[in-house]
Amino acid sequence: MDLATVIGVTLAFVGIIGGNIVEGGNPGTLVNIPGFMIVILGSFGAMMVSQPLSVVVGLPKFILKAFFGGSAHDSAGTVDLFVHMADKARREGLLALEADVESIHDPFTRKGVQLMIDGTDPELLREIMEIEAEAMKHRHEANFAALEFVGGIAPTIGVLGAVMGLMSVMRHLDQPAEIGPGIATAFVATFYGVFTANVLWLPLGNKLKTKSKHEQHALNVVVEGLMSIQSGENPRIVREKLEGFLEPKARQKKDDLKEAA
Repeated sequence: MDLATVIGVTLAFVGIIGGNIVEGGNPGTLVNIPGFMIVILGSFGAMMVSQPLSVVVGLPKFILKAFFGGSAHDSAGTVDLFVHMADKARREGLLALEADVESIHDPFTRKGVQLMIDGTDPELLREIMEIEAEAMKHRHEANFAALEFVGGIAPTIGVLGAVMGLMSVMRHLDQPAEIGPGIATAFVATFYGVFTANVLWLPLGNKLKTKSKHEQHALNVVVEGLMSIQSGENPRIVREKLEGFLEPKARQKKDDLKEAA
């Protein structure tokens, strides 16, 4: 579970709804089924018009990654894996790595190692892996675009809901007691639009975009590791090269473990 996302969304809800209560507001007035339908269904309906069906169908699973999806790649672990394989390949040859392929859980890394063992030309291997990484990036960007579209359109749909609510109020001007509550209800739709856009859709899109950048960075570690092993580099050189991709704190932690050993 991504605690930053869960805590962040919780803080936003507590801050906004709690602030409303402190000001003397009644949270119950923010519950409005018609306004919710107008904003949520209207926003996602507009998004479906703007995006391919394949993106729409996969969007819920993609959003869940912001809450429950950890990093698919452990870069520090990947470094150790490639150092181990580099050492084994120098001592026993690339074919000796065949026994390690099934133990590699990441499909991207497993595919690259298998292609390397099969004797794929280095330049062709790099090209294949970079195409795979680029395709993944393209799929992610389609989902970012969908979330950013919803975040951009939701406030506008909220204003549309408010206008519709005010139109209803205008039909009851002969009943002054209902005008105030009617106007308040009308503006709930605007609240839904601004709230969901700036607390959910846009922040979630940005979080997933950041996760995707980290994943692309991790894929670069894999590609460089494959190239290093295939060129027969010394395991120590492989480690030095690949640890350059790690954050300083991750490198320091690995140094501390070496010293402890």
